[in-house]
Parts: sequence; structure tokens; C-alpha cells
Amino acid sequence: MKSMIGFIKREAVLCISLAAALISMIFIPPNEGYLDYVDWSTLGLLFCLMAVVKGFDSIGAFSRLSGALTSRFRSTRALGAALSLLCFFLAMLVTNDVSLITIVPLTITLFREAPEVLIRTVVLETAAANLGSMATPVGNPQNLFIYTHYNMPIGDFFRVMLPVTVLSLLIIAASVLFIPKAELAKPEATVKAHESGGRKKLRTAVYIVTAAVCVCTVLRFLDWRICFAVVLVGSIIADARVLMRVDYALLGTFICFFVFVGNISAIPAVQGLISGAVTGREMLAGAVISQVISNVPCAVMLSGFTQNAEQLLLGVDLGGLGTLIASLASLISFKFYCASPGARKGRYFAEFTLYNFAVLAVLFAAQTGINALI
Repeated sequence: MKSMIGFIKREAVLCISLAAALISMIFIPPNEGYLDYVDWSTLGLLFCLMAVVKGFDSIGAFSRLSGALTSRFRSTRALGAALSLLCFFLAMLVTNDVSLITIVPLTITLFREAPEVLIRTVVLETAAANLGSMATPVGNPQNLFIYTHYNMPIGDFFRVMLPVTVLSLLIIAASVLFIPKAELAKPEATVKAHESGGRKKLRTAVYIVTAAVCVCTVLRFLDWRICFAVVLVGSIIADARVLMRVDYALLGTFICFFVFVGNISAIPAVQGLISGAVTGREMLAGAVISQVISNVPCAVMLSGFTQNAEQLLLGVDLGGLGTLIASLASLISFKFYCASPGARKGRYFAEFTLYNFAVLAVLFAAQTGINALI
């Protein structure tokens, strides 16, 4: 019983999505059409990207990058700024989750003797990762889903996301002034020892090749099934344990919401009601609903009721700001911080909420203005 309760707490979104899918089955009993609900290309590519990222992490690529950069700074503000900007740009390539998993533990180690600096920096890093991940199709799961589900041209994606990403970068850059400034002893790079020699070179080469294949698939030069096969075989050759570290709960969440949305969409009365409420308000609906169920499930759910991919994309990406559950990546930072010695959970929650809603208001207002001009 304790293990079940623990699982529900860890994977609350998965459990909620499963419950929603099961309830929807009451109205639309399971049938062969369920297979058509699932966007297999999105799931396949998401699996591949997670496996490749975990592979690079297993050879210490991200910890080495972090250590190399942080060793160059001497003040808390300069180091906090560097870590936050690193989160912003790293999230574009390896997702907001991985960016925070890599940087936040390092931040806690570096600022363990400066509680206020630690809180401000982790809050800023979390926002930076969520905002930086907006810039690319592979930056976060909802981007990848919308990009593939709507078959969005890569040029259109960057056209839509570039203005708000640039503004987000300016906000993050200005926000570092809120990090207290003090002298900082030269940090030591926290790099784990890994195997050397031919084995390491082989693994590095495999992950570089599989990453290149993933990029080609995102750009639609290769079919996702080819990418899946290459990544699966490459991971087995390099280190099969990497496959065990993939976030299968996230994949399961996607499947459950695909089933839920598919079933709900098959009920004409519900389809018409939700479509009428969402159409023309995709950005607002995405931002608001994300505050309650998080932006990844929100993207999957609303995709069944609108064809306006661009405004939905903006809504769920901006909706990653706000509450702690608006983006699952934010929960990662919160869990890391809460596990640190002397954690001030109430103070962290207050600063996180205040900062996130303030930035959300600014970006939403700016994007509304941009929409009016287009």
C-alpha cells in the first residue's frame, strides 16, 4: 500500500491521465479505433530524444559542461547569471527537464551556504529552462507534440516562437539583478568519473550519431521509425542501461491523454461545446488550463478541439509559467530544493509563484500585442 501511495505521489499526472482515459472508455468502449488515437510519431521521436539525452548524461557530458563554465566566476550574482543562462540555452537542445536535472543539483552544492542566493537562483533557473525550451521543437514535450501532430513547418515554428523567446531572454538577463551579490570561492567542477579508453570513445560516437539522426528526423529528412530503430540499436550497443532511464511515465501520460481526447472528440455534443469555447481563444485557454493540469497534458487535450497550432503552441508554452504544476519541469527543481539541507519551502514557493506569474503576465500581454499587429 505504501509503495502504491508513493507511486501515485511521484506520478500524479500519469495517474490522473489514466483515470481520465478509463472514465472516457465508459462512453466509447475500447475498439480498434483506439490505435488511431495515438500519435505514434510523436511518441517514437520523444522516446529517441530522451534516450539520446540520457546517453550523453551517462558519459558526463552535461556535468563537464557545467563544471567548465562555473569555474570561471567569483561572485554569486555572476555565477547565478551564468547558471540561469546555461539553463535557458541548454533547454533548447536537451529539454527543460534535463537542463534542470543537470544544473539545479550543482547550484545547490555551490550555494549551500547562501540560502537567499540559492532560492533566487533556482527560481530563476527554473523559469529560464521553461522559457528557453520554447525556442525549438525539441525543447519540451509539448513543442514536439504540436510540431509533429500538426505537421508544422520548421520555419513557421521559429517565426512564431522567436519574438517571445527573445523577450524572455531579456527578462531573464534583467532578473539576475535580483540575485544577491557576494564574493564566491572558486567552485570545483563536479564531474563524476567515467570509464576511459576505447569504450568511452565508442559510446560518445554512438550518441553523436544518434543525436544527428534525431535532428534529421525533427527536420523531417528521416522517418521516425528509422530514427527509432537507430536509437534503439545504438543505445543497446553503447549502454543498454540508458533505456531503463527513459521517462516511460511521460510516454504513458501521452498515451492516456491521446485515448481521453480521442474518446471525448468522438462524442459530437462534447466536441462542439469544447471547440466553441476554445476556438479563437487558444492562447488564453492553453495558458489557463496549464495552470491546473500542466502544459503537456493541456497541449494533447486541446489539440483535439482546434486547428490553430500556432496559438495553442504559444498558450501552452507561456502556460508553463505560473503555478508549480504548470510545468512538470518546475516540480523537478522544487523536489531538488526541498531535499537540500535547510530548505525554506514556504519562502521558495512564495518567490517562485510571485516571479512566475509576473513574467507570465508580461509575456502574455506582449504576445497579445504581437498577435494584434500580425
